[in-house]
Amino acid sequence: MLIRERILSVYNNQKPDCVPFILDLSHWYYHRTRKPWDLTMSYNNPDVGLIETHKKLGVGFYVPILPVGWRVEYPSDVRHLMKKEYRDGIPLIIWEYETPYGTIRRCRIWEERSYSWPIVKWGVRNQKELRILQYALVKRNFFPEFGSYNKWKETIGDFGVVYITFGYSAMGLLLNAWMGVEETIYAISDMESAMVEFVETVNENNLKLVDLLCESPAEVILMGDNFSSDIQPPAFFNRWSKNFYSEAIKRFHSAGKKVAIHMDGRIKGCLKMFAEVGADCGDAITPKPSGDLNPMQCRDEAGDDFILSGGISPCLWLPEADLKEFKNAIIEWLETKERSFRIMAAAGDQVPPGSEEKRIILMKEMVDYYGKF
Repeated sequence: MLIRERILSVYNNQKPDCVPFILDLSHWYYHRTRKPWDLTMSYNNPDVGLIETHKKLGVGFYVPILPVGWRVEYPSDVRHLMKKEYRDGIPLIIWEYETPYGTIRRCRIWEERSYSWPIVKWGVRNQKELRILQYALVKRNFFPEFGSYNKWKETIGDFGVVYITFGYSAMGLLLNAWMGVEETIYAISDMESAMVEFVETVNENNLKLVDLLCESPAEVILMGDNFSSDIQPPAFFNRWSKNFYSEAIKRFHSAGKKVAIHMDGRIKGCLKMFAEVGADCGDAITPKPSGDLNPMQCRDEAGDDFILSGGISPCLWLPEADLKEFKNAIIEWLETKERSFRIMAAAGDQVPPGSEEKRIILMKEMVDYYGKF
């Protein structure tokens, strides 16, 4: 079977000939080739170099570096600005919303070592700023760019299945982009009614994007708030996000789409809660040593019908990690196929910058050997 056929077989509850092998190589590739990894850039056109690297290494492709296939626009009373500045020669990216209620902005700074953009200034710290963000987000209009998605799909061909990335829920936006974990938790206590209103109205707007993507050519929609059960445990999720995800998944399923949920942190509790709301797959599953469950414990919690996609912790890809431990992690993950074929071999999130190419090649060889059904 081809890689694309294997992935779709697993989603369609049909046993493939071998466990699908897929990786997100984007950060690793941009770091290795010293290419710009810029959040202000458009990735509507396929990155041929990134795709050819997947093909050369025999790795299935599944997710572009940033969302493709749709765009967002704002009405005239909301000014949205994204600009790049420099501080002592180091680039920063600033996001700004200007509304009738005022202006907010947040900032990320380039970190060369990790090849990433950590947030150095959060944009929402009080109820007034929360209202500004709410006003801007509920005004969003979403438009299709399915042509860009089709370009990626055509370029990748049978070497993978291109997921359309949805983005964050209302709570995910606060936790990951605008408030941070600590301030969000304080806000739930200090201004609960305002937070409830924010989550309900922004998620209502998010459902407009759900309906748009129901009409897209994508087979799989990737959702998620970078879920980690120490940040959004089941009780928290049930209070703030469950209604939205349940409704979104129901709509996607009615349109014939499959839904993967990105959870790249602690997974104890997360797997069961998303299996219960009807998601098809957990993406970026990170077991021990970085995570909190071993592979078979992941299967125990998820049940036999939920797809586990992931398996190899970020720390095991690096040159200083024991190669025997890396091999054992691959074997232990693949052993779960004896209980359920609803599995894909991948990284816990991404293959990190600085990883050894030989480990990518080795995992391919081991999946080909140990992953056969």
